[in-house]
Amino acid sequence: MELRSSLFVSIMEDRISSFYRGISVIITGGLGFIGSNLAIRLVDLGAKVTLVDSLIPAYGGNIFNIEPIKNSVKVNIADVRDSHGMNVLVKGQDILFNLAGQVSHIDSMEDPLTDLAINVQSQVSILEACRLNNPDIKIVYASTRQIYGKPQYLPVDEKHPLQPTDVNGINKIAGEQYHLLYHSVYDLKTVVLRLTNTYGPRLLVKHNRQGFFGWFIRLLLEGREISIYGNGKQLRDLNYIDDVTAALLISGVEEKAVGQAMNLGNTQVVSLEEIVKAMIEINGNGKYKIIPFPDKMKKIDIGHYYSDYGKAKNILGWNPEIALKEGVTKTIEYYKKFGKEKYWQ
Repeated sequence: MELRSSLFVSIMEDRISSFYRGISVIITGGLGFIGSNLAIRLVDLGAKVTLVDSLIPAYGGNIFNIEPIKNSVKVNIADVRDSHGMNVLVKGQDILFNLAGQVSHIDSMEDPLTDLAINVQSQVSILEACRLNNPDIKIVYASTRQIYGKPQYLPVDEKHPLQPTDVNGINKIAGEQYHLLYHSVYDLKTVVLRLTNTYGPRLLVKHNRQGFFGWFIRLLLEGREISIYGNGKQLRDLNYIDDVTAALLISGVEEKAVGQAMNLGNTQVVSLEEIVKAMIEINGNGKYKIIPFPDKMKKIDIGHYYSDYGKAKNILGWNPEIALKEGVTKTIEYYKKFGKEKYWQ
């Protein structure tokens, strides 16, 4: 079984390498966590890469994220809400990795209109730009497990009801449905990936409004106590960034993915407390406490969550390869090297 898996990975790597060599790729949210890691991989594959990012301070964009490839990509500081700019930028591109978005669940509740503008209105503008100016482009859209809300059963597959607990989840549903609609009505080649908790180098750690993982890493490295809300037993599946990048790249290659919405996920399911204990063990020191949920967090908490990613496995041949311990080790090493200078502020 392991030999078969290794053989498949080798074949897919060859297919990806030949496919992306020399093609033109545009990434919205290209200076953010996922976008920058994807860009580094694409440059390595020989693609011609254009990055679009607004660099809004509270979001994840960071020019240092592309330090290894800064002379090998085009960077356009622009907001995806600017439809005129996107009309120009999509011309001549072979693939669009559409990763730009407002991802904070807390912010979506406090400023729902901004979330609506970024995660819905701008998505329609991007799709219209492609329909009118480059109808042959392939679009891979990053959605989220947040669309499911509090699970009715586990693991969560794509047939699970969509009942989000916050504004962000509602708007992400709309964003992905527009992508699927533009495929069915206008024949745009769109793919939707529903990401679970993603972590690794270049993750935003300036604040705790975009998920727990990056913030926990920062607290750990600063010698501060980590606070886990609830009872610490909430279960999660996590994907290391390299595995998510692989899923995105395969989605760009695989024609059977067109018109599909697929979960990413992991069979390694761990509690929040287990994640923190792993961080502390790998770091060599650290401390944590378990505290009650703040009221505004408790109302949008989803409890346990982990995905059934069988559809992505069947269509893409995708499996996560990086175990939690390895991924946490790589993440901590990165922020020990660059965190204070390049990521804390």
